[in-house]
Order: sequence, then structure tokens, then C-alpha cells
Amino acid sequence: MDLVEEQLRNSKTIAVVGLSGDPERISYRVARYMQSQGYRIIPVNPMVQEVLGEKSYPDLKSVPEHIDMVDVFRRSEFVPGVVADAIAAGVRYIWLQDGVIHEEAKAAAEAAGIPVVMDD
Repeated sequence: MDLVEEQLRNSKTIAVVGLSGDPERISYRVARYMQSQGYRIIPVNPMVQEVLGEKSYPDLKSVPEHIDMVDVFRRSEFVPGVVADAIAAGVRYIWLQDGVIHEEAKAAAEAAGIPVVMDD
């Protein structure tokens, strides 16, 4: 089983960092699809109150429940902070979406035992 399949098979609750409330944005479309496939989506975006019927949180530290995977739709320069919060939250997996690349943050997550899909 490759890492992508492992993440999807072993995750039930996915925090989507940078999830937009705009149905035209890729983050919205991906999250909506994941939700339709049975995943629990937790929006993480301080600019919206609710997305896809779920309360949005300003950051990962504010999410009051366990997160299996963090899916990141933020610019690469914001990734180190997101990864640090994901490590602190004890997530199992991190997925950096296409074009989101930060080698040092990926290495930090992997050193903490969190597998990372990056730019795939």
C-alpha cells in the first residue's frame, strides 16, 4: 500500500487547513468530495465561520477533537507553522496539496513520526 492509499484508508477525520467557503476553489471541491466519501471534514480557516455544514476553526490548536489527517491548502511559507501545530495535535498524517512544498517542514513532521504526502 502506498502512502496516499494508507492515509486515505486510515483516516476518518480530516482537518482541511485553508478550506475556502467559495465553491469555485479547489479546497472546497476537494473537501466536498472527501465529505461525500464519508470523511469527517473540519474546516480550519479564520476567515470563515462554517464550510460544508461544519464549524470552522481559526487554527489547528483550536480544534477540540482528534484529527487523523491534516490536508493543507496554504502557501508554502505557512507550512512550518501548520506542521508544528499538527505535530502538537498528534495527527497521524499530513497531506500538502499540489504546489505546496516545504522540505524542512516535511522533514520535521517525518522526524516526529508523521508521514507526509507533498505536492502529489
